[in-house]
Amino acid sequence: MKARTRFAPSPTGYMHIGNLRTALYEYLIAKSGGGDFLLRIEDTDQKRYVEGATDIIYSTLKTVGMNWDEGPDVGGNYGPYVQSERKPIYAEYAHKLVELGGAHYCFCAPKEESEDDEAEENAVPAKFQDPCKRLSLEEARARIAAGEPFTVRQTINKKGKSRFHDEVYGDIEIDYDDLDEGVLLKTDGFPTYNFANVIDDHLMEITHVVRGNEYISSTPKYNLIYETFGWTPPVYVHVPQVMKDAQHKLSKRNGDASFQDLVAKGYLPEAILNYIALLGWNPGDDREIFSLSELEKAFSVERLNKSPAIFDIVKLTWMNGCYIRELSAENFHRLALPYYQKCLTRPLDLAALSKVLQPRIETLADIAAQTDFLEQLPDYDLALFENKKMKTDRDVAKNALKPVAALLPQVEPWSNENLFEQLKKLAADNGLKNGQVLYPVRIALSGRETTSGGATELAAILGREETLARINVALRRLGEQG
Repeated sequence: MKARTRFAPSPTGYMHIGNLRTALYEYLIAKSGGGDFLLRIEDTDQKRYVEGATDIIYSTLKTVGMNWDEGPDVGGNYGPYVQSERKPIYAEYAHKLVELGGAHYCFCAPKEESEDDEAEENAVPAKFQDPCKRLSLEEARARIAAGEPFTVRQTINKKGKSRFHDEVYGDIEIDYDDLDEGVLLKTDGFPTYNFANVIDDHLMEITHVVRGNEYISSTPKYNLIYETFGWTPPVYVHVPQVMKDAQHKLSKRNGDASFQDLVAKGYLPEAILNYIALLGWNPGDDREIFSLSELEKAFSVERLNKSPAIFDIVKLTWMNGCYIRELSAENFHRLALPYYQKCLTRPLDLAALSKVLQPRIETLADIAAQTDFLEQLPDYDLALFENKKMKTDRDVAKNALKPVAALLPQVEPWSNENLFEQLKKLAADNGLKNGQVLYPVRIALSGRETTSGGATELAAILGREETLARINVALRRLGEQG
């Protein structure tokens, strides 16, 4: 059977990490077997709709390389792919379900109409004993004809236990008495989340449905709708939640980082996607770095985990560093440029700076903290020149920096490699160890105990004029102190 999967997000804001992981698993199930991946926009809860959120969905999926085979913008044989454009379809099937005995008309004073959607999306049980269930179909239709507002509610008359299979959790039983007869079609004609998904998944011939394990308890309600219509349910793949810690799930409503937040913090989309693939799935070996095409080949539903996955920003940061180091020099420099433009205004050799930073940073956002001293020399403590390992103190620093200041105006070419050779020669000529020259130069140029680059790398980045100016500042301060 050729797999057909769908990612069906609600356009309610940024892309939550859990949502992106669901999309990835749907995509991998389809692509690992040569199937189709669909994008469907679930915008039936109009009160939660956020302007521009659909564009964020498109942009996120394209950014990480998960292109869809069918969807609102590319079309397909099963459209429309936006639920608000499918209202007549839901109405038709809702009334048909009533005729088949799987639902009934309800005239009770409606609660806030988004509550049913929100309760369903958060898997919140909300038992409702509906007196309208006792109305005859003729009486209900007469009230509708008279203009009385109504909803369509699911009818659950079965007793005993619902039994179904899940690819992750195996065979599951749930008592029918635990199920709520929720609203399927609201007074405004829009379906609720649970009904629209069943109808669309069937009509679009979806074979596999991936969703969070919090929806396991609702699955019998979906299966009853399939059963009433005589349809075959899809293969269910319920995945564990992504947790912030052992007690709290990761949630965009609680302000936890979205995909867009992580990108803004300097994480690479490819690294984020790689990391979230491992939040609930393992390849069966120790390998951790995967491209999307490699994931397509390695992924299998059988290796999805039952246990919740904790989002570890430290692990993601490590993985992001691996990806940064694998970039070509040209790509890294291109990605770094916007960060340079935000924090650096003085003329610098930015290509040389990129060469220094790429092996040493873990996120692009590290650039600001790693380069602030290049923009402005800090007012550093002269005690930094004292280093037992390098066998330097303030007098050694002063005696090393004087000949350096005299040498640098004549150095040609002004490059890291040539500067390094020239300063090594200067150290030998003056009876000093290399570190006794290079260490004071680095402190004079940076005013920091640790830096991403060495002395001559910093000099190459700063340029001759600024390098000499900073060395003269150090000599003046050391002379005044001495």
